[in-house]
Amino acid sequence: MANVEQLRRRDGVNLVQLEEDIASIRSGSSLASIALPDYVEHTAGVTRVGALSAEAVVRDYESAAKEIEAMGTELIDAAQKCEALTAQVHDAIAFMRETAAEYREEGRKIFRRIEECALFTEDVRKTCEQVKRRMVDVSLGSSSNEEFASQQPELNGIAAKVSMSEIR
Repeated sequence: MANVEQLRRRDGVNLVQLEEDIASIRSGSSLASIALPDYVEHTAGVTRVGALSAEAVVRDYESAAKEIEAMGTELIDAAQKCEALTAQVHDAIAFMRETAAEYREEGRKIFRRIEECALFTEDVRKTCEQVKRRMVDVSLGSSSNEEFASQQPELNGIAAKVSMSEIR
């Protein structure tokens, strides 16, 4: 209140002229023509300067409140974009997990194939060694043809499963 009293005591300030200047700038000359927010209304008996000052302040606050609400709307939009991005990330993670599982399954299949080939190769090597030994025994004459026919090698593993017709 001290500032208002100091303003009135100054010789150079004409409050009536100030009120007229403010009224001439506004489109309407009465306080009733001013659209105020719903949550405020002019108090009966308030001076024109007080009413205009209060109106200016409440308009600034209302403008700031609208900007805050607009930021809230932008924040909601950003949150929706984040949710969509999160859904895409979850889809990508699921795809990566599926791909990793498929790689593991393929690795398991190849592992089994290699081991089966190694076992088959070992069976073939053993069979060839047995055939070579028999050939040496037959060529030395130490056994007859009947003996040779009765000494069929014992095959095991994959070699036991393969028939002679499949080899030819």
